[in-house]
Amino acid sequence: MAHLSGTDRSQLLLLPEAVDDYVGPENPVRFIEAFVNGLDLSAAGFVRVDPKTTGRPGYDPADLLKLYMYGYLNRVRSSRRLEAEAHRNVEVIWLLRHLRPDFRTIAAFRQANRSAFKQVFREFVIVCRQLDLFGRELLAVDGTRIKAVNNPARNFTRRALSIIIQKTDEKLADYMKRLDESDAEDDKVGSNRGDSGGVDNKLAEKIAAIQGKRDRHKALLEELDRTGEEQISLTDPDSRRMAPGAKVSVGYNIQLAVDAKHKLIAAQEVSNDVGDRGLLASTVKVAMEALGAKQIDAVADRGYFSIDDIEACEQAGITAYVAKPVGGRTVGKGFFSKEEFRYDPANNVYVCPSGASLPVVFHGLARGKEMIYYQNRAACKGCTLRSQCTNTASRQVSRRPNEAVIDRMTERLAAHPDILDKRRECVEHPFGTIKQWMYQGAFLMRRLESVRGEFSLTALAYNIKRAITIVGVAGLIAALST
Repeated sequence: MAHLSGTDRSQLLLLPEAVDDYVGPENPVRFIEAFVNGLDLSAAGFVRVDPKTTGRPGYDPADLLKLYMYGYLNRVRSSRRLEAEAHRNVEVIWLLRHLRPDFRTIAAFRQANRSAFKQVFREFVIVCRQLDLFGRELLAVDGTRIKAVNNPARNFTRRALSIIIQKTDEKLADYMKRLDESDAEDDKVGSNRGDSGGVDNKLAEKIAAIQGKRDRHKALLEELDRTGEEQISLTDPDSRRMAPGAKVSVGYNIQLAVDAKHKLIAAQEVSNDVGDRGLLASTVKVAMEALGAKQIDAVADRGYFSIDDIEACEQAGITAYVAKPVGGRTVGKGFFSKEEFRYDPANNVYVCPSGASLPVVFHGLARGKEMIYYQNRAACKGCTLRSQCTNTASRQVSRRPNEAVIDRMTERLAAHPDILDKRRECVEHPFGTIKQWMYQGAFLMRRLESVRGEFSLTALAYNIKRAITIVGVAGLIAALST
């Protein structure tokens, strides 16, 4: 029996008469078309929405936005690859009505409209709200790092620059010493230098090269002193070296607030903060505004633990659930942790594991913050548990004046011990999809504002993909008409 064989390439075929016949009713491009056509691009901040009356006609921003939405939805982010898709992909041909913009035009559109993409993301959040896809009860917040267009070798911290300059000075001193020894040797043997002149020239060249390198690093250190920053990047000035232990060395910090109902992204923020601490309240506030919620629960891991940030959550109507770090110098030394000291708010004292009360011994500024210290030297002196508590004469416990917010949150966590596992289940889904399925392991653009626009397209594509899975293309299109 013969194998299956195709038709003759020169044979005439009775193909459909319209490109529209190739695009089914559940094809995502039909939603992209309807969604973009319903947007007010001028209000969103897109440039060149109204064509000029003179000159050569340009591309409609709506068409280029459709192209980018299709590209990010189908894991095609490069402007050159999008240009190729416009020539060969039937879906893109349908979407752009046979328009074929070149890659420079495509790339320039993304750069010029980088700030407008976030508004497009918010508009789709509104569509999902109309479909009741957001529970608006619990938000899972987490951050991840995505690589920037900046090689780690072109990022310098203040400490790294100081070490480089120190080593350069040592090398310069060694070369200068060798050059002086060579000159002294020449003075002894007279003017018959032989090949030593060539050696001296090579040393002088090395010294000049090292001196130039030192001057460049010195200028970078002076720039850090001028700006007050702790590090500097040369290729992408806004990118930062992330916290030690992160898989991404130099990149950006991506913050997501994910609604627990369908794992849809309610808010996304991009910053160059090295850590997550202090970002919980600001991220959730943006999500609350987008969802139209006045109160909401938010859960995050211990990387977000900050008394001031959790207090800001309470003031904004956010009920925070943040895992409390367990550690510190006392725990590292094998002593009782602070959690084993019970705070008595009625008497404003701490009760230690042996049952003794620790009254206030200091209330004022310490390390730039208002602090309260509790201590009982007399009780510690004869305590049988002192060896398990401290290696000094007495144990001191510190407390912030607003630490009651942590006590309240600790009680909430004890009442809902499974909520931290729910956080992981919710927020890891979009991060896994974005990094693995969408191949968003690195940014293509430079500078913080451009990176924010690029990730807005990524988050928009994730939400569209997720919503299509839940309600289908027809359901999304129907929501646009309501």
